[in-house]
Amino acid sequence: MALPRSLAPLRHRRYAALWTGAFCSNIGTWMETVAVGILVTEITHQAVWAAIVAAAGFVPNAIIGPLGGALADRVPRRRLLLATTGVQTVLAGVLTMLAAIDAVEPWAVTLIVLGSGCAGALGFPSYQSMMPDIVPREEITAAAALGAAQWNLGRVVGPALAGVVIAAGGYEWAFAINTLSFLAVIAVIAPLKLPIPVRKDGESIPQAIKNGIQFSIHEPGIRAVMIYVSLNSLLAAPFIGLVAPMAKEVTGHARDASVLVTTQGIGAVLMALLLGGLAARFGNRHVVLTAVTALPAALVLYAYAPSLALSAAAIFVVGFLYLGCLSSFTSIAQLRAPQEFRGRVMSALMVLLGTMYPLGLLIQGVLADAIGLRATMAGAAVILAVVVAGTRALNRGFDRELGDIAPRADTMPIASAE
Repeated sequence: MALPRSLAPLRHRRYAALWTGAFCSNIGTWMETVAVGILVTEITHQAVWAAIVAAAGFVPNAIIGPLGGALADRVPRRRLLLATTGVQTVLAGVLTMLAAIDAVEPWAVTLIVLGSGCAGALGFPSYQSMMPDIVPREEITAAAALGAAQWNLGRVVGPALAGVVIAAGGYEWAFAINTLSFLAVIAVIAPLKLPIPVRKDGESIPQAIKNGIQFSIHEPGIRAVMIYVSLNSLLAAPFIGLVAPMAKEVTGHARDASVLVTTQGIGAVLMALLLGGLAARFGNRHVVLTAVTALPAALVLYAYAPSLALSAAAIFVVGFLYLGCLSSFTSIAQLRAPQEFRGRVMSALMVLLGTMYPLGLLIQGVLADAIGLRATMAGAAVILAVVVAGTRALNRGFDRELGDIAPRADTMPIASAE
């Protein structure tokens, strides 16, 4: 039986195995994230330590992501992924051991999370860059959407499982499961045969990073993606980090955030299941522009929803549209980037996300305390709509190249493989 277009990438054995391994690892990562936050808070009784630990895992994406992109375009990606995942496995094992012997210190946890974040930042561009080598070009959008779906599923399953495991066996069991989850990724990546990146003779890593930035800026489709990613991350994405305050605003109880997080995840997964078919029927450009245009309106509805039920319904739509934007941005960049620049292009998007999202979250958090969360979120949504409309009106055709493109010689996988 033929699979629907949105699930078509799963018929490829390598992609299906990679998706499954990444899903297992993602569940483990979310378990560790939740467990670390609770454990550090219990040890220190200070929210600031929880924030420091969370930042330690996130900041490396913005700082050393470009290095990961440069490495992805000059060294075998399979080997780089095996090395970085191996480091993460060891660090997760150390954290497990510290928890088991009751020797956890907040500074040690911070260093472990920082080290794992650095390894992830170095390896993730390689992970994203190899997708066009695993699935056909016409299925890249569906593959990106399915990847986002597994991330959102892990975001729902991981925290729930962490609560059960911590209650039953303690923090060390949550950390141990995360350690084992990395082995699933290693088992999938180890046998992969991927094209070997072609390294430009005499090109240093700093020069490679510079060349990647220049290419991303001058390639019209990728430049438009970078503009949209920046605007979306700064003005729309902070709704993700403000779910708990919004739940408290609506019901008076921050714990109701679990309802909103779950509903958002369901909306995102639904879009992931539909996006491949939508892109095949209407084209990537039409889909992403529709999602970008509709997202601000959905955010305004979410901002002013008067009850938990209506808030959940609104964030379902927000999650649906936001996933459509993010997955489309990723797939368009993967399709337009030549093989020799793909890692650096993907790292550029990662840097934008890692920079603009926390900046937008900080700004909206400060404004929410000053003028109210609802007004802040709605105002950001209106600004997003106005800036997108203004940019398209003043610079007509700047996003024309978001459309699908025919295969080019320089984007096809090279013959040699690891």
